[in-house]
Amino acid sequence: MEHKKSIVGAWVEAARPKTLPASVSPVLLGSALAYYDGAFDVLPAILCLLVALFAQIASNFANDYFDFKKGADREDRLGPERAVAQGWISPKAMLAGTFVMLGLACLFGLMLIFFADWRLLLVGVAIAVCVLAYSAGPFPLAYNGLGDVCVLLFYGIIPVCFTYYIQTLSFSLLSFLLSVALGLLSVNILVVNNYRDYEQDKAARKRTTIVLFGRRFGRVFYIMNECVAFILILPLLLDAPWWALFLFGILFALCFYTTRELFILEGKALNRTLGHTARNVFFFALILSVLFVSIGSGVY
Repeated sequence: MEHKKSIVGAWVEAARPKTLPASVSPVLLGSALAYYDGAFDVLPAILCLLVALFAQIASNFANDYFDFKKGADREDRLGPERAVAQGWISPKAMLAGTFVMLGLACLFGLMLIFFADWRLLLVGVAIAVCVLAYSAGPFPLAYNGLGDVCVLLFYGIIPVCFTYYIQTLSFSLLSFLLSVALGLLSVNILVVNNYRDYEQDKAARKRTTIVLFGRRFGRVFYIMNECVAFILILPLLLDAPWWALFLFGILFALCFYTTRELFILEGKALNRTLGHTARNVFFFALILSVLFVSIGSGVY
């Protein structure tokens, strides 16, 4: 399976840049909500972003390493090529890279304590444990149907609510509802990934929700997540300016065509759908963020 690739290119691809908007989006939205409430602080916002990015990269590195060790990355793999399985990066180097990225996430997370309080340590520990437990340990979460729950929590609820909390020192119902909406759309990134890899995951005994309940369930689950996300923001749209409605109309059309891709594409072609789903997550967060910043600035 081995073929040549530059060392920089190998590490960049192992970080899975197409999926990184999933970690940027919740920090963006949480910060915009803080701005809306007059409490935006640029330094903790940047630190939250760094924590989110390094934690996701650490998770991607760990997944690359442990999937290789468990035999989940086979020659018939349909997804983007994995660095360890392709021989671009040694297993030892990938494991070291995982802990370097996780260490950086923890370092920036510790700095956030100065803006809030020591209880953030508990959140940091939960993030660090999940990064490793997602693919490793005696009960890897991704192999036991809990990957979707992890994504909802760690790419939706926790980063949005705690990015908001660190800047405002409070929680709000609005931040929670929007974190759920964003988290559900982020879950769809995993849904596409597992939908594409159904046969390979089944052979590797990786019990994703798609393996447990079938590909038809995956399509229904994808649509349901989109519908619930848009329903949760519906009250905001009822009083939104025309330009926000226009942008959400474009996003709705993009989501429709991405969903259509899920129904008609197969195999490696679904990698395009994976990228489009991540794009939709980012656009959802971006449009909401622009809306809240404009309201907070008095523009609207």
